[in-house]
Amino acid sequence: MRKFVTDRVRSLLSRSFQHRRYAHLLSSSQSRFLSSAPSMASSSSPTSSSPFPVTCQNINPKVLECEYAVRGEIVTIAQRLQQELQTNQGSHPFDEIIYCNIGNPQSLGQQPITFFREVLALCDHPAILDKSETQGLFSTDAIQRAWQILDQIPGRATGAYSHSQGIKGLRDTIAAGIEARDGFPADPNDIFLTDGASPAVHMMMQLLIRSENDGILCPIPQYPLYSASIALHGGTLVPYYLDEATGWGLEISELKKQLETAKSKGVSVRALVVINPGNPTGQVLAEENQRDIVQFCKQEGLVLLADEVYQENVYVPEKQFHSFKKVARSMGYGEDDISLVSFQSVSKGYYGECGKRGGYMELTGFSADVREQIYKVASVNLCSNISGQILASLVMSPPKVGDESYESYSAERDGILSSLTRRAKTLEEALNKLEGITCNKAEGAMYLFPRILLPEKAIKAAEAAKKAPDAFYCQLLLNATGVVVVPGSGFGQVPGTWHFRCTILPQEDKIPAIVSRLTEFHQKFMDEFRD
Repeated sequence: MRKFVTDRVRSLLSRSFQHRRYAHLLSSSQSRFLSSAPSMASSSSPTSSSPFPVTCQNINPKVLECEYAVRGEIVTIAQRLQQELQTNQGSHPFDEIIYCNIGNPQSLGQQPITFFREVLALCDHPAILDKSETQGLFSTDAIQRAWQILDQIPGRATGAYSHSQGIKGLRDTIAAGIEARDGFPADPNDIFLTDGASPAVHMMMQLLIRSENDGILCPIPQYPLYSASIALHGGTLVPYYLDEATGWGLEISELKKQLETAKSKGVSVRALVVINPGNPTGQVLAEENQRDIVQFCKQEGLVLLADEVYQENVYVPEKQFHSFKKVARSMGYGEDDISLVSFQSVSKGYYGECGKRGGYMELTGFSADVREQIYKVASVNLCSNISGQILASLVMSPPKVGDESYESYSAERDGILSSLTRRAKTLEEALNKLEGITCNKAEGAMYLFPRILLPEKAIKAAEAAKKAPDAFYCQLLLNATGVVVVPGSGFGQVPGTWHFRCTILPQEDKIPAIVSRLTEFHQKFMDEFRD
């Protein structure tokens, strides 16, 4: 059993010291917030004698600083191993790669919602709407919805440009969905449809960050989109640490401490990022906690950037999603009392339409002249893709009771969410049984973020391999089992602690294999490196 891990360690060290074939994937600089991770090997870059006019010495340094862990080195190695398995079966001690690194449901077998895809198909090829056979192939309400949407699109063509904020009729539908969800009015003119939530985040960072003296309060651990976008736009990430001991709680005292620390260093903090439900941590904020956060932003004059893309993914009965807009309005704050940007995406929830790139941001509490500037930036990109816009409207206005598709739609939605609940519980319980691993409950989102107490011998081996200790663990896990997880150092963590992020998305029949592979590997790893 000890030889199992020893061989893997020797293989990893060999690749690290001899071949260096992946060294170019290791950033030459770490993101500012990753002070807990030992620096990795410097990326080999062309010298001044390079025949290429563009080198790593003369590109934008902000690009060098930017990192994005969920598609980093571990995934590149996994893709290589997958190719080796395809060309040479039996070349590794596993028969498939199981990707637990990214929230990409349909790539792991989740089926799209039938109603959504029927409407998309009809909108993309409206010629079939007039054919008699269509009545038998598509539900009546999908046909009706497609006609309704097409009447709102210029030229009834999903290949056409739209208004820069998105098709007005679709924004009307989304606003009505927000109002139904929250119980407070929503204005379609406050909504900007985007290619997923990521471009909306970039747009707001571009708006808020003027120089490195501008800071954004961001949770640690965080989704690396935020650290990457802050770095690309030249700002400073101001970390606030979530409390792992209280289930990744968000303490106002921590926000105040980090805000004062930033101010003492001459950093002007412009905004607070809150991810609810949490990524990578999976917590769901209590409404009382949200009220405190809103009050904090009001008092400090901060823009509240509310990442709410997992609002459908809540797995525990004692918790419920509340939008920050609903919370702010229920506190009596009106349109002009607090600046709030809410992000939503069709990539998550029970729909998992990542590749369709649909999403939106709702902006409230911004002056007319600033909104003109946001619209100008949106116009530079012309518009988001029409299919994503359509999906965003469908997500916020699915079939209702009495519609022909309602029962099948409800069954598909509930089946996906109940299965995710079971998967989260199974993985959480399995992780907590492993030596040196503790894992908080996944209350929502799509991830677990277990903490691993690594033996000192393993940490020294990681240092010898010029790896962060959690990255060292994750790469050995991949080489031994084919299971792909992301080291916690890619998300940020309290210095001296180590974690990894694992999705709950592999299909339910794959979960036992993940548990058995991880359990066997971890036992052997701990035996090999026990102090």
